[in-house]
Amino acid sequence: MAAAIPSIACLGVIGRNNNPLHITIFPSYDFATNKRAPLRTPLQFSLLLSSTLDVFEARRRASNSASSQPGAGSAASAAPIVTGDFGLLHAVDERLAAYGFETNTGVKFVAVVDMRGRFAASSAAGFGSGAGGGSGGDRTMSMGVGAGVRGGVGLREQELRVVFRAMQTAYVRLLQNPFYDPDEHAPLVPAGGGGSGGKRITSRKFAEEMRRIGEGWAPGVASL
Repeated sequence: MAAAIPSIACLGVIGRNNNPLHITIFPSYDFATNKRAPLRTPLQFSLLLSSTLDVFEARRRASNSASSQPGAGSAASAAPIVTGDFGLLHAVDERLAAYGFETNTGVKFVAVVDMRGRFAASSAAGFGSGAGGGSGGDRTMSMGVGAGVRGGVGLREQELRVVFRAMQTAYVRLLQNPFYDPDEHAPLVPAGGGGSGGKRITSRKFAEEMRRIGEGWAPGVASL
C-alpha cells in the first residue's frame, strides 16, 4: 500500500478584528478512489478557521499571564507573543490539524494540514504517470516530496514555520500595494461582539501566492 505524508488542506488569513480575509482550499488524495478532492466544504473550512480564534485568545491570555508573574523568565514566557508562532492550535480529527501564527498587528495565519493528504516520495512518480495527471496540483504532488521527507510519522510544529513565513511575506507585499487599504478590511468591532463585516482580500496575485505556498509545501521543505 502506498504511503502518505502531510499536505496543506487549507490556508486562511484572519484580520485583526477576527474577520475573515482570505481562504484557499487544497485537494487531498483519496487512496480509495484514486482521486483528489477537498476533505471539507468551503463552509466547513470557514467554520474550522473561526474555531481557532478561541485558541488564539486563550494562548495569548496564558502567555500574558505567565509573563506578568513575579520571577518569571520574560524571554521564555513571552515567546509566543514575540515570535507570533502559536504552533499546533488543535487537532480536528485523525487527519486534520490546525496550526497558527499571529503578526504583531493582530493578523492571524492558519494552516490546516491533512496528515495523509499526499503521496510519499516513493509513490509520487507512479501517480504522476499512472493517473495521467497534467494539472499543476498533480505535478506539485510529485515535486514537493523529495528525498529525506518523512512519511507516516508525526508532524513537528517547526515544519509549518516556512509556510507562515511565506504567508507573512505575501501579506507584507500586499500591504505595500498603494491600492490596498488595510482599514477597509478591518471592520469596527461592536461592544461585546466579534468582527464580521469588512472587505475580504480580492488580490489575484495574493491568491496565487497562497496557492503556490500550499501546493509547494511538504514536510522537510526549507523555503517557499
